[in-house]
Amino acid sequence: MTQNQYESGRLDLPFVGIATFGKNPYVADWDNIEADFAILGAPYDFGTQWRPGARFGPRSIREASTLFSFGHGGAYDHEDDVTYLPAGQVKIVDLGDADIVHTDTIKSHENIEFGVRKILDAGAIPITLGGDHSINIPCVNAFSDQEPIHLVQIDAHLDFVDERHGVRFGHGNPMRRAAEKPYVTGLSQIGIRNVSSTAKEGYDDARAMGSDILSVRQFRKLGVDQVLGRIPEGVRYYVTIDIDGFDPSIAAGTGTPSHGGFLYYEILEFLDGLTKRGQIVGLDLVEVAPDYDHSGTTAILAAQILMNTIGRISHNRPPRTTSE
Repeated sequence: MTQNQYESGRLDLPFVGIATFGKNPYVADWDNIEADFAILGAPYDFGTQWRPGARFGPRSIREASTLFSFGHGGAYDHEDDVTYLPAGQVKIVDLGDADIVHTDTIKSHENIEFGVRKILDAGAIPITLGGDHSINIPCVNAFSDQEPIHLVQIDAHLDFVDERHGVRFGHGNPMRRAAEKPYVTGLSQIGIRNVSSTAKEGYDDARAMGSDILSVRQFRKLGVDQVLGRIPEGVRYYVTIDIDGFDPSIAAGTGTPSHGGFLYYEILEFLDGLTKRGQIVGLDLVEVAPDYDHSGTTAILAAQILMNTIGRISHNRPPRTTSE
């Protein structure tokens, strides 16, 4: 039986110490990453079309994540009767942030892609903290020499603009750029609603390029199991979560809030089912802009959904063989 860690040493409460993700070890040497999961910050928000501030997302998510640093042998969920992330069995490290060069989208994206590639080369699962949604572009680029992926997006907006006034790499473009990749086999775009940043022709193009689009109301009408049934089974998933996919009543701290969004357990149950249906090989969470939510609950939501998803990826994935 796993014992708690309160018997000796530091108590190390959430507000004590350095705010790495979940208070996991910081690794500065990206050529020596030994982990199951590696956290990378991508504090880039020059791709926004309205309210900026997501550059402070990674820092706020890390600080919020200290609430879930446990210290008692893992995270016990009495509903599942499972201790997720048991101490000593799942290794998470924090690599810090990719370097951002102000006003230089291409160089900043290259630096993010470099970090994600280092994680993949080490055999770990990249968990990237945005930043605006344009950071998904370099994250997906980093999978160019990996096996194919199916992209699962949770978002209020389609983000399928091809080009607008010469802009191809902003936060309205990432799903279009992903759909163009030969190693992206399809997209499941979930939560899309209300007035979107993408015009009708973008929706037509998305469907023609292999996308399945569902609104929040359609998701609820179908239910989690039927939505999961629309996603290819037994494949590799890359998951991208825009915090505005959640309702602003629980996620006010974002640049483009959209009412009518998801609640916490809807997405947790969906992601839990996804980890049982296939293999999540990468994940980013974007658009947390903490200055619009002085309560800090948006960042806590982001940290909690990430920590729970990491726990379920680890718990539900098939056992590794001795050759892995």
